Amino acid sequence: MRVLTVNPGSSSLKLSVLEPGDAVAARAEVATGMGEREAEQVAAAVHRMPRPDAVGLRFVHGGPGFTAPTLVDDGVTARLHGLIGLAPLHQPLSLYALGEIRRALPGVPVVACFDTAFHATLPDAAATYAVPAEWRERFALRRYGFHGLSYAHAVGRAGELLGRDPAELRMVICHLGAGASLAAVEGGRSVDTTMGFTPLEGLVMATRAGSIDPGVPLWLLRHGVPADEINDALEHRSGLLALAGTADMREVRARAGRGDAVAAAALDVYHHRLRACAAAMIAALGGLDALVFTGGVGEHDAEVRRRAAADLAFLGPAVDPDANGAARGDTDVSAPGARVRTLVVEAREDLQIAAGVREALHAG
Repeated sequence: MRVLTVNPGSSSLKLSVLEPGDAVAARAEVATGMGEREAEQVAAAVHRMPRPDAVGLRFVHGGPGFTAPTLVDDGVTARLHGLIGLAPLHQPLSLYALGEIRRALPGVPVVACFDTAFHATLPDAAATYAVPAEWRERFALRRYGFHGLSYAHAVGRAGELLGRDPAELRMVICHLGAGASLAAVEGGRSVDTTMGFTPLEGLVMATRAGSIDPGVPLWLLRHGVPADEINDALEHRSGLLALAGTADMREVRARAGRGDAVAAAALDVYHHRLRACAAAMIAALGGLDALVFTGGVGEHDAEVRRRAAADLAFLGPAVDPDANGAARGDTDVSAPGARVRTLVVEAREDLQIAAGVREALHAG
C-alpha cells in the first residue's frame, strides 16, 4: 500500500509518499495557511507526487473518543470539528488539510492519526486533574499528552538500537523542538507525560511558557488583561522568545557562547525545567534504562543532550563526548559503562502515520 502522509505544523505542511516498504518516493513542504494560495500549493504538490492508495493525516487532538487511527467519513469529520475547542490552533489546520486532500484525491481513503492516542494508556493517577468532578465530566478535563506519533516511532527505534524488546524497557523520551515534551514509557506504553489538557503545559518551549502557576493568568484577568491576549502571549510570546528575545535555540546558544548573560540565563531556565521534568518522569517509572532524544533540538543540539545527561547523571545517564558531538541519525551516544543508555532518534512521524493507515485499513 502506497501511503501519502500529511503532517500539518505551525509553519509548514509536510507531505511524504511512502512505498509499501516505507521507502520515501516523494516529499514536499508547503507553507501553513488556510487560504486560496495555500490550497493551490497543496493541490500542486499532491499532483506532482505518485498517486497514493491511501492518505494518513496527523491530528494533534483526538479528545477522549479517538484512541487509534480512524478511517475518516462524514461522521468522523463532524466529531473532529467538535474537538476544535480542545486544540484551537492545531485542529483547524488539520481539518483544512483534510478538505484540500479530499479535493485533490477524490475517492482515496483518508485515515486520521492522533498525537493524543499514544497517551490513552496513561493511568488515572497520571491523567486526572484535581479539579471539581463536574468540570472533569462536562469539559472532558484530563491530561491528554501530545507528540504521540513521534513517541510511538521512537519507542520502536530505541528497542532496535538497543537490541531489546521495548516491552522490557523503561524509557524517558525527550521530544525537544519548537514544541517540547517528555514521556515516561514503560513496556512500550505511556505512563506519564509533561503536556496536559493542552500543549501549553510542561517544558519551556520556543514561544510557549510551559508550566506556570495557574494563578498568574487569573491575576492578569482580574487586572484587566483580556483572555485572548493572555492566550496569545502564553502560546506565541513566551518561552525562549520571552527569555532571550529569540525563539531559535541555535541563536540563543550562539549568543550565550559569546558571553551574552541574558541568553545564558535563558538556557539556565530551559535546562532547570528540563531536569526537573525528566527526573519526575524517571520517578514515575521507578528507574530508567534509556534516555531518548528526538525532535529538531533533541536530534541536532549536542549541547542540550550533554547538559541534560549531566544534570541527570546521579540517575545513571552519561554521554560520550565524541559520539554525542558526531551524532547523525539514529544512534547510541552513551558513555562506555553508563548504567543508562542515551540514544538519539530521528523524528519520523511519517513512518508512524503510514503504519497507522495500514493498521486501520487492514483492520477494516
